[in-house]
Amino acid sequence: MKLTAPREEILAPLQSVIGVVERRQTMPVLSNVLVSARNNRLSLTGTDLEVELVSTRELQVQQAGDVTVPGRKFLDILKALPEAVEVTISTDGDRLVIKAGRSRFTLATLPAAEFPLVDEINAQQTLKLPHGEFRRLIDKTHFSMAQQDVRYYLNGMLLEAEGKQLRAVATDGHRLAMAETSLEIASRSKQQVIVPRKGVLELQRILGEEGDIELAIGTNHVRAQIGGIRFTSKLIDGRFPEYGRVIPANASRLIDADRDTLRHSLQRTAILSNEKYRGIRLNIKPGMLTLQAHNPEQEEAEDQLEVGYTGEEIEIGFNVNYLLDALAAIDTDRVTIALTDANSSCLITAPGSSAAKYVVMPMRL
Repeated sequence: MKLTAPREEILAPLQSVIGVVERRQTMPVLSNVLVSARNNRLSLTGTDLEVELVSTRELQVQQAGDVTVPGRKFLDILKALPEAVEVTISTDGDRLVIKAGRSRFTLATLPAAEFPLVDEINAQQTLKLPHGEFRRLIDKTHFSMAQQDVRYYLNGMLLEAEGKQLRAVATDGHRLAMAETSLEIASRSKQQVIVPRKGVLELQRILGEEGDIELAIGTNHVRAQIGGIRFTSKLIDGRFPEYGRVIPANASRLIDADRDTLRHSLQRTAILSNEKYRGIRLNIKPGMLTLQAHNPEQEEAEDQLEVGYTGEEIEIGFNVNYLLDALAAIDTDRVTIALTDANSSCLITAPGSSAAKYVVMPMRL
């Protein structure tokens, strides 16, 4: 294999796929990136057996070939080279030689045949929607995914296609985030898949704002072509909770607040909350919301803000981080918090909109 190209033309696709390449792997080849050069095209592939990323560039290839090289070392070498320098990559036996100016590097390789690839995913259906809309779905829900929960189906995001709606739902058992968007073409059938946490975070990293994305959903994989990057992820085999049941349906106590004022008030009060449990008490009276926090050192914080509320007095506790995450995901000036009673979950939404919903369970303080 041999090819010559400006540094950036090799560095950019490598940076696109390096996110799934781990330094320490049980299989040595998973620490490597598959470099494939043929038909004047350079293709770089990284995988951790759960998520696969393939990035392709049109380049002048002098000699076709496939090889795998240590991903992080390859990246570090390219980043250390001067900008716009011409880089020549060639194989010499079982070594990859990188030349640029007066610099020369030799990397150990492993055979391309050892590299695990996902070929066909047997797509059941393909959904089409704008990049920006799909990114918005992920941005508005990803923070509610669980991390290393024994209920493995919570360590990811539910994507649900139903008619002309695509819904994203994430929950860690203490809170839930749901967002939806419209599809150009209705899905053929109602379909639910759970994309693992790592796949969701990689999608968030590589999604742009321009153009459309085609999401091919198979029985065990989901695949998307995003510009010059092909994303493939395994799906989590499990049953996602019936999220509709936990969204409060008849929460009659409505609080209308300025989003930024409430956020800043929560951030101030949170300074003296318990560092482990992050509990904060909300005391709601007509026209006034009082926030209180205390910690094991007997330190206390209290903050008040005016809100639109006409119901009876209620006192309820929440994890302040969960409230702040939900408020950060809402992009309107005002926010509505709906409560049923002091022992039930609250529902946070943008006024008059059901495109995104956030449910937070209460805490005993």
